Amino acid sequence: MPLSDCRQIELPKIADQRGNLTFVEGGNHIPFDIKRVYYLYDVPGGSDRGAHAHKNLHQFVICMSGSFDLLLNDGSAERRFHLNRSYYGIYVCPMMWRYLDNFSSGAVCMVMASAVYDENDYIRDWDAYVDALKQDV
Repeated sequence: MPLSDCRQIELPKIADQRGNLTFVEGGNHIPFDIKRVYYLYDVPGGSDRGAHAHKNLHQFVICMSGSFDLLLNDGSAERRFHLNRSYYGIYVCPMMWRYLDNFSSGAVCMVMASAVYDENDYIRDWDAYVDALKQDV
C-alpha cells in the first residue's frame, strides 16, 4: 500500500467548559473494527519505539498526552507526522514501516489495532521489509 493511503484523521471533539470529550468508533471514524488497544508511556527522553512493519494489521495512532513524532515509510517515500492533540490520529495501513521518536516528557501514545497481537504479522528487519515489498509487486 502506498504512503498516500496513510492519513491524519480528525476525531469528533465535543467542547465543554468542564472539559472536552473525544470518541472513536471503529468502522466509522477509522476504517477498521478495533480488536486491540495498547499504549506507550514513560518513554525515556531520546528513546524511540517501533521500527517495524505489519503485514496485515491496520492501526490508528493517537497522542493522548504530550507529543511525539510518527515516521512512516513505504519503501520509496516517507512522511513525518508530529502528534500533539488527542483529537487527531494517524491511520497506518498494512505494510508500512513505522518509527516513533521525539517523545516529550509525559507523552502517551495510544494505538488501536485491527487484530489481536500476532508475532507472525511483524516484519522487524528493514531489509526483510524491502524484500517483502518486492514480492508484493
